[in-house]
Amino acid sequence: MNNALAGKHVVITRPLGQSNKLEALIKQASGEAILFPLLEIQALKNYQAFDEKIQHLDSVDWAIFISSNAVQNSLPRLIQQLGHIPPNLKFAAIGPKTAADLAEFGVQNTLTPQDRFDSEALLALPEMQAIKNQKVMIFRGIGGREVLAETLKQRGATVDFAESYQRVNPQKDLTVLETLLAKNQLDAIVVTSSEAMRYLLDMANGAEWLQKVKLCVNHARIAEQAKTSGLNAFVAEASGDEAMLNCLANALKC
Repeated sequence: MNNALAGKHVVITRPLGQSNKLEALIKQASGEAILFPLLEIQALKNYQAFDEKIQHLDSVDWAIFISSNAVQNSLPRLIQQLGHIPPNLKFAAIGPKTAADLAEFGVQNTLTPQDRFDSEALLALPEMQAIKNQKVMIFRGIGGREVLAETLKQRGATVDFAESYQRVNPQKDLTVLETLLAKNQLDAIVVTSSEAMRYLLDMANGAEWLQKVKLCVNHARIAEQAKTSGLNAFVAEASGDEAMLNCLANALKC
């Protein structure tokens, strides 16, 4: 992968602090990484609702964490409020990174999908099929996809949310990106969340210049958002930053 991105400029739209590894890989491949976060993770102004929800965890069967952000913004407060993690609580996570974050708080044997890391893959696991009459608490930020909760409800589970953070767009417009393109300093944009893609599309508002840029994403659902707007999107073949680097290398050969 040495020199695979030589002379290429790649914008990463992840929240600040969550791009370090990918940024290093791009540099190792002789490319230039440009940070342009389209998401910022912020604490809530009021945690009363979250605190009330976690008081009932002793009667919950499953705690599902949808992201590393959900772990980092929930577990410290949960442990502070309760003094411990309920011993009979079973844990599930969208992917291995989230499970690894849970392990840092002493949570072991977290249920995770093996190949694809999204709500649909988690729902396909046998444990999530036999969920009737069980109580599920989904730890997440404010808002987000409803497919996980709605499907579990259809299968007979009682589902509630413990929301511990919010996502905002720190950017006002795309002038920085448009200027980079005009200077031939923008070749690809990495987008790894549906919400970030939505912000990108909303701010672009159909601008033709964005069609000249390759978009590399980590899920077919995000690619579909981009293609619906006429953009050129490539999907990484697996999760993780190495797979995203391969996606960038392949996309920028075209």
